[in-house]
Amino acid sequence: MDLTRLLRPRSVAVVGATDRPGSYAAQALINLETIGFAGQVWGVNPGRTEVLGRPCVPTLADVPVAADAVIVAIPAAGVADVIEQAGARGCGGAVVFSAGFGEIAGGASLERALVNAATRQALPVCGPNCNGIVAMTSRAALWGDAFAVREPGAVALVSQSGNVAVNALATQRGLRFHTVISSGNQSVLSAADYLQALARENGLRSVALYLEDDGGPRLCEGLAACAEAGVRVAVLKVGSSPAGARAAAAHSGALAGDQRVFRALLEEAGAVPVEDLHELLEVAKALAAGRSPLSASTQATERHVADAGPLAGLAILTCSGGDSAQGADEAARRGLALPEFAPATCERLRELLPATATVANPLDYTAMIWGDAAALEQLIATVAADPAIDQVLVFYDQPRDLEGASEQSWGAVRDGIIAGAARGDVPVIVSSTLPELLDDAAAWRFASHGIAPVAGLRTGLLCADALRRGPGDADRLREIAAAARPAAAGEAAARPAAAGEAAARTETASAWLSEYDSKELLRGAGVAVPDGRLISDEDDAAAALAELGTPLVLKLSSAAVQHKTELGGVELGLCAEAETRLAYRRLAALAAAHDGAVLAERMAPGGTELLVAARADTIVPVLVIGLGGIWTELLDDVAIVPLPAGAARIERALRSLRGAPMFAGGRGRAAGDIAATAALIERCGELLLARGMELIELNPVLVGEAGAVAVDASIRVLRQRRNGRQP
Repeated sequence: MDLTRLLRPRSVAVVGATDRPGSYAAQALINLETIGFAGQVWGVNPGRTEVLGRPCVPTLADVPVAADAVIVAIPAAGVADVIEQAGARGCGGAVVFSAGFGEIAGGASLERALVNAATRQALPVCGPNCNGIVAMTSRAALWGDAFAVREPGAVALVSQSGNVAVNALATQRGLRFHTVISSGNQSVLSAADYLQALARENGLRSVALYLEDDGGPRLCEGLAACAEAGVRVAVLKVGSSPAGARAAAAHSGALAGDQRVFRALLEEAGAVPVEDLHELLEVAKALAAGRSPLSASTQATERHVADAGPLAGLAILTCSGGDSAQGADEAARRGLALPEFAPATCERLRELLPATATVANPLDYTAMIWGDAAALEQLIATVAADPAIDQVLVFYDQPRDLEGASEQSWGAVRDGIIAGAARGDVPVIVSSTLPELLDDAAAWRFASHGIAPVAGLRTGLLCADALRRGPGDADRLREIAAAARPAAAGEAAARPAAAGEAAARTETASAWLSEYDSKELLRGAGVAVPDGRLISDEDDAAAALAELGTPLVLKLSSAAVQHKTELGGVELGLCAEAETRLAYRRLAALAAAHDGAVLAERMAPGGTELLVAARADTIVPVLVIGLGGIWTELLDDVAIVPLPAGAARIERALRSLRGAPMFAGGRGRAAGDIAATAALIERCGELLLARGMELIELNPVLVGEAGAVAVDASIRVLRQRRNGRQP
């Protein structure tokens, strides 16, 4: 859907227009006046001819033109009809303030009627149950709550929470918005739709995204549009998806819950996951105002190659020893390098600093030069010119309501920072040590000069880290989205039918395969598994011992049992016929109780144990890779790779694990065959996508010098059923 008319309307109709104080409709009319909307505005109310100075007509059909944007502020029962009328009239889109839809018991049918009307008319609808849209750049407010009008900025906010959006508009932290969208129930338009539309907007540099669901596979396409347009994204995701409970049935589900998979997707997108609303707004502001140090880092590295010095990193400047120590600790926690200054830099800094100052990174330049604009300019320019520095963070605290000499002193500090930043190619960030010590006007001035202003010391280091991340690869994101679409279709089909629909639809349900059937599928896909077969009786068990060789393994193989060890369903290291027969008798009784069979396999040689899973029951299909066996959940050492994924990408993920030295040849251990392991994992992912499976879990995969083999396997597939029964 094209959201252009909704985001940049030239005409607005308010359905349910009233002058009743405190009503959403009245506030919307006031907001259009306050923000300086230059277009035409009509009220729609059959009982009024004028509302708050605006002409009022009985129905949308009576509005002289097809309004670009329709604000709907009437009871939920009448909303679907208004959406139908708006589409028939040729309107550009609607914002539905009205509540009482899917967010409450009994409102689902009204929401379905709204969606059906919007779909028939191909009408973009924001909401329902939302606060609307504020477009500062086009001076259009389709908004039902009071807000302060400020200068247009380069940050957009898309929030499923109306209160989050209302509070964000009220903040005073140097944050200026381009567009704010309170998306409500997202019945018609989703976060992906808004991202795609915003990516095309002029003057937008970042998006703050507040999600109460995972956005679905289409979120990849929205993130791809932003990556392509150079628009950075910060994301706060709250809650968990319905797939979480089912995912816990497998080890990989416990290790790679929805939030962790979601973060892996964000990393692919070059987006920044955050932990709370404060971080969301600060990171989005920094991404919009600041510059990435990546280009500066390249230049610094090239300048520093000759003396084989450290890779480029961050410099911290402050006038406080306490702040210096806190900054160093937080940088270490985040893995941000604080390189030593070059000898020439140290010499120049000693010339500029008081004798009491110590030249180091972080640099405490002391309060003795506070308010000296020229000195601060020289300091920042000198540090930024150091070949090992690609980013400068200056701590800056400004109390509110300064006057006289105090204001002049802080003004000089601002001037010095801005002038110093302008002299070099290295990006500069300013950060207060406490969030409340970032003055709004000062922060906006910094932002206007390309200096990211951040509230709070720890958040300042977070933003420095965020700016160091590269943008996402749009092609890669679309590749992930393409793989996710069939999985999402299967997930939707697997949900229970709505009341009254069960008899008329074919459903899809999850079903586990036995270990034997799972391994046969894997073997056919080129995944290495031990040689083995099902056995039928004691004599066959003895024959398998001679046929497969020693040591032999006997296992319970049942679709009803995924965790055999807890049931005593495995016998290892069998070498003699008598013990093999005895083991078979015990396992055969267990198999009979669980509708299974007994599987005989040649025991695989030792190696480092990995857990490998390919999952399609998350926001996008992913690979989960971690240390396996008894270490799986204890160490929680996992890499997650969205699918599709080639062997080279998988090998990088393997080497990123904390436990990588265990199989990569560290600490005197023999190196495992990483290439063969990556190839095995790649085939596992390919099988999942090619066959439309829900889960493939291999635990463990044994990694040895001569290759890798999956010694245990579970597969969950999707099967169709008609009217709740297998067809």
